[in-house]
Amino acid sequence: MSTNDPKGVLVVASRSSHKVTELRRMLGDALFERGLELLDLGEAEVRFQRSLPEVVEDAPTFAGNAEKKAMAVAQIFGCWALADDSGLCVDALGGAPGVQSARYSGVEGEGRDEANNQRLLQELRGVPMERRQAAFVCALCLVSPGGAVSHVEGRCRGRITDSPRGREGFGYDPLFLTEEPGVRPGCTHAELTAEEKDSVSHRGKALRKMRDLLERLLARG
Repeated sequence: MSTNDPKGVLVVASRSSHKVTELRRMLGDALFERGLELLDLGEAEVRFQRSLPEVVEDAPTFAGNAEKKAMAVAQIFGCWALADDSGLCVDALGGAPGVQSARYSGVEGEGRDEANNQRLLQELRGVPMERRQAAFVCALCLVSPGGAVSHVEGRCRGRITDSPRGREGFGYDPLFLTEEPGVRPGCTHAELTAEEKDSVSHRGKALRKMRDLLERLLARG
């Protein structure tokens, strides 16, 4: 399925291969059934020969940043646009790193995840496990070709370990010990399979809500 009609495309406002892979895995079938093709931002720029200017993520909330990105994509390409803003909120740090999760260490590029994790461990040094509660939060914003805006959110509760564990996932997954029911206890998100993680993760919860919303909207024609 390939189309040059922007209204037959849903563009994900992300260049993160990890995020886009999760979105394809959880939304792909629903979109295909409705004749809607999912593209990441780079694919859309090549397809429609337009470039998206950098969107400054300066909103104070995940939902606000997601909406800024989705609106920018919808306006540039004239398509359905889906944007994610997500991060980790640690109770003992007053909700930090929060909306600064991806930029917590100030490091960019290949070593960013490791640097962010090391800063988080440093900030929590000496904090006992019973006070290391945290939540992953995912805000998704969908903008239709006509400009209608919809929001959903997913949260996953857990604790921050004192050292990284596991080889799967990305970001803070090696430090996040999930406390959601339904998966193997005592595992970080980086020790879960993709299917296990999808079943309990913040993004998995938000995407299931978004899938239901998309199906309702697309069914209306």
